Amino acid sequence: MKLSIRKGFSFGLASGIITTLGLIVGLNSSTHSSIVVAGGIVVIAVADALSDAMGIHISEESENRHSVQEIWESTFATFFSKFFFALTFLAPVLLLPLSLAVIASVAWGLFLIILFSYFLARNEQQKPFHVVLEHLAITVLVIIATNYIGFWVSQAFV
Repeated sequence: MKLSIRKGFSFGLASGIITTLGLIVGLNSSTHSSIVVAGGIVVIAVADALSDAMGIHISEESENRHSVQEIWESTFATFFSKFFFALTFLAPVLLLPLSLAVIASVAWGLFLIILFSYFLARNEQQKPFHVVLEHLAITVLVIIATNYIGFWVSQAFV
């Protein structure tokens, strides 16, 4: 896989999973509404994917060392991977009761982070355990923080 595509895909995948998990957990703990969580997933799949694609585009341009084609490859890879992975979290919310959907989403997100981190470490010839643990710790921190933030929002603005 070309570096430009791998960079965009990696960024979009990680950001799509972690951002969407944070959104799901935070919105659930603040609203307990399936429609709000589902709507949030769709909105974040589009808006945040476009935003991150623009961010990676500008970042790649600012390095002044990539071709126009490489910049656009990273841009599109970021958008499509973030959009796709964010939307995968919609299925549990539409098919399960919200409390189970949140658990299923967290399990799905952690599985994807573990899988991607493992392959990333192997590709970079690093010890998978350390890379997986680091990425899992960050993801779990986001899940915990957004749960408490959602709870705080529900208490502060009621």
